Amino acid sequence: MATGTKIRTFFNGAWHDEDLAIMRAADHGSWLGTTVFDGARFFDSRAPDLEAHCTRVNRSAEALMITPTMATADIITAAREGLKAYGPDDAVYIRPMYWALDGDASGIVPKADATGFAISLEAIPMADQNASTTLGRTQFRRPVLEDNVVNAKAGCLYPNNARMLTEVRKRGFGNALVADAMGNVAESATANVFMVKDGAVFTPIPNGTFLAGITRARHISNLRADGTEVHETVLSFADFADADEVFLSGNMMKVTPVTAFEDTQYQIGPVTRRVREMYWDWAASS
Repeated sequence: MATGTKIRTFFNGAWHDEDLAIMRAADHGSWLGTTVFDGARFFDSRAPDLEAHCTRVNRSAEALMITPTMATADIITAAREGLKAYGPDDAVYIRPMYWALDGDASGIVPKADATGFAISLEAIPMADQNASTTLGRTQFRRPVLEDNVVNAKAGCLYPNNARMLTEVRKRGFGNALVADAMGNVAESATANVFMVKDGAVFTPIPNGTFLAGITRARHISNLRADGTEVHETVLSFADFADADEVFLSGNMMKVTPVTAFEDTQYQIGPVTRRVREMYWDWAASS
């Protein structure tokens, strides 16, 4: 089932005005999960950081031993052509994706140069600027490179996210604050995380257990340009319990304020509001 509406699919070099079937039962990606994707956003008639997202999907493919078949510029061109079917009031999720078609003699390792590619466009509204979420702790952790493909935006990583969300939702929380293998905070189940203390901003240092997102990097750049201290550092759950503000950063909704972590309550504070304001100002000028 699709998440959005007005779905268009780019496949085999052409756009189709439907949620097109693109994988076969025997495709390597169908039965062994060799799939990668990325997600950019189109809103207010702009697609901020589209190039960065299209570049990253090729890196993700290589990390899963899938041979990329589209240059970044060609993915951008195809995506922009597909977006012409949407109106200025549409907010669209742009999802380029690769999957392996065949395996080698073992059946396990993807065969070089046997790659499927598609772009899915879905109209999905941006969140209301006053929307927020809450965070709970989960028993599940982020993996490390030695046991999973944490250097890719890979579909096979997402069942772990799903069980995190399922666990905390049973206790009434909207998202999970997740530890890395060492027990330090890594991110949420769906997005990177920031906290504010005494006017300074802190975010977990990228340590190879999670993707340090493109939108995360944009917020850090905007904050520093605005004169705010930003520290990428090791953070504990106690640090978040002691924070003044907490917000999530992800491509889908850009900035999501957090109003609670377990028993700790937060206000949607001035730094969080400023981060959102700066992102939209940057997007309008990009």
